[in-house]
Amino acid sequence: MSDIQLWTFVFIGLSFGVYIYIAWRSRVKETAGFYVAGRGVPTVANGAAVAADWMSAASFISMAGLIAFLGSDGSIYLMGWTGGYVLLALLIAPYLRKWGKFTVPEFVGDRYSELVRTIAAVAAILISFTYVVGQMRGGGIVFSRFLNLEIAGGVMVAAAIIFIYAVLGGMKGITWTQVAQYSVLIVAYLIPAIAVAQQMTNLPIPQVTFGQILNELNAISVELGLNQYTEAFAARPQIDVFLVTMSLMIGTAGLPHVIIRFYTTKTVRGARYSAFWALFFIALLYTTAPAVGAFTKLNLLRDVQGVGVEDLPAWIENWAATGLVSVADGVDTVQSVSNDPGAGADLTVNNDILVLASPEIAGLPAPIVGLVAAGGMAAAMSTAAGLLLVISSSVSHDLYFRRVKKAATDRQRLLAGRIAMAFAVVIAVIGGINPPAFVAQVVAFAFGLAAASFFPIIVLGIFWKRCNATGAAAGMVAGLLFTISYMVYTLDVFGTSANPHIFDISPEAIGTIGAVVNFVVTIVVSKLTAPPPAHLSELVEELRYPAARRRPAGEEARQG
Repeated sequence: MSDIQLWTFVFIGLSFGVYIYIAWRSRVKETAGFYVAGRGVPTVANGAAVAADWMSAASFISMAGLIAFLGSDGSIYLMGWTGGYVLLALLIAPYLRKWGKFTVPEFVGDRYSELVRTIAAVAAILISFTYVVGQMRGGGIVFSRFLNLEIAGGVMVAAAIIFIYAVLGGMKGITWTQVAQYSVLIVAYLIPAIAVAQQMTNLPIPQVTFGQILNELNAISVELGLNQYTEAFAARPQIDVFLVTMSLMIGTAGLPHVIIRFYTTKTVRGARYSAFWALFFIALLYTTAPAVGAFTKLNLLRDVQGVGVEDLPAWIENWAATGLVSVADGVDTVQSVSNDPGAGADLTVNNDILVLASPEIAGLPAPIVGLVAAGGMAAAMSTAAGLLLVISSSVSHDLYFRRVKKAATDRQRLLAGRIAMAFAVVIAVIGGINPPAFVAQVVAFAFGLAAASFFPIIVLGIFWKRCNATGAAAGMVAGLLFTISYMVYTLDVFGTSANPHIFDISPEAIGTIGAVVNFVVTIVVSKLTAPPPAHLSELVEELRYPAARRRPAGEEARQG
């Protein structure tokens, strides 16, 4: 066993032990504990849990890799995912916490109708499945490289661990496990970044010093046939950069597994402060990611530029065993590098390995390599657990309890939720073994689906009393069908062939257009049909204003 494998076993074994111990101590027997942690989570802890829930394998494993190859266009992930939390804190989180239910479909059902609740539950399941596939894939990559497993085996091991602690503790166990996972993932991300910054710039502040290497990175990139690293809109058209950023923003604000976290706080004020703490904790990683991408890209290009195949560094051979790094047949000297297997480059490097491989590329010691592996697993598992809970709650609470057996006891509902979680794990494993794209891209598809379905009807449901059930149902269905159709059209999924992007709009970007479709259809249909009942208007008024500032439901109508 190599030193890297030994330290990986140590860090992953210790962290997994902590996660399962927390889940065991936090195990629950009632639905309030399983779905919303008894609404007793302190603000700072909830902020850390939100950050861990949201900073998935895409953020930890894949985002810096995409930034490394996309250059400045990789800012779409930084701006989109962080900007979305501002929308979430201002437009959604406090109001849904004040509503005080268990799930996002439950709010939608109360605000509109049981039909809309059912559509929302199906949408939540679809979004969560898409998102969790990326997490399972990330876990498989970690195990594949560091524990000498096939990616399929790694995915199954990660899924088994996640299932155990998610089923035991529900939201309560997941929350406190995510606090621990955030601690692991942020330490694992910052330590190597600081070490590499010191190594390359003699100043251990990666967020500040990575600008010193950009000129050299630009020059080497051009020599190897790549675009300049800092050139804007070189990797993506300008319209696509804008639309992907917007899709990620409004998708963040509409993600069920993120919104549900704000149901766990003690008060509405706590929901707002949780969003602040989440942004702070997220910023620690997101301000570091551009530096990690730039440092790793430069070290990678330095290692391979003009180097003979026989003299390539050891990390390439180590990662080649996973199938995520490959040297073209018949190549003697590396003259070109790409992340696209179809580009015909001398060396092909998958986006998803760069963060995990960065300590090896930089020549850092084995304990740091093992720590990064544990951080990658923490990121994948923390988000996957939250997603599985959304699937579980949507099936058991919003479908089984509301549609099948309204007299179900707490025990029956918990059992239904745990069975749904088990089926979700099986399907997620299958998707994780055969994902349609890179980890961050798969996750971006989930954000697009959330943008096209939940964001419009939640915002309209809070801020426009005239919005009715017919409009919401039509808008959600139209937005989802439009977005899914375009994704299937442009991706090689379900046995279909990929087609060219229309107007340079990528499948990661189509959620923005889907959201516009949802907004337009919802507003038009609501205007053409009867207004919602007066008691719903009063509920919306109660949701938005304190009692002293509310107007009677009929007063607004009398004033035109």
